[in-house]
Amino acid sequence: MARTIERDVREIREILRRPLEAEFARARLTGPQRSVMQAVFHSDGMSLKEICSHVGVSHSTASGIVDRLVARGMLKRRVNGADRRFSSIAVTKPVRDFMEKKAPGLMAEPLVRALTSATPVERRTILKGLETLRSVIGIGAIRSTHGVSSLRSRTGK
Repeated sequence: MARTIERDVREIREILRRPLEAEFARARLTGPQRSVMQAVFHSDGMSLKEICSHVGVSHSTASGIVDRLVARGMLKRRVNGADRRFSSIAVTKPVRDFMEKKAPGLMAEPLVRALTSATPVERRTILKGLETLRSVIGIGAIRSTHGVSSLRSRTGK
């Protein structure tokens, strides 16, 4: 049973990520470039040394990746005012805006579409099942009807 649940959760996660993955594919980022982008996005800026450590690549590899991403306008270097020998690498505003504003909607799109086609009873059953799974795993239930009511207001169901 555990393997079935794990497989189902993995498949659901993959389906939810497809629209976002399609956007990443359009950006033509390599795996290591995506790893660097992810690390830098989740920070307030990182040194090249921190990127090397976090991503697990050599200094020259990280430097080349950062150079290419800076040239593409995805990352920027901020020179340290106290010591100009050091710089911090951060994502650019367009990348931050995309990840904060558009990416969440892309991931929610398949779920909203599925829930829109579900009956109210099916939506409540899904919520109850997720609450139960969270509880038995030890995450704790988050009781909210916000998603259901906001969906209801958009779909009239």
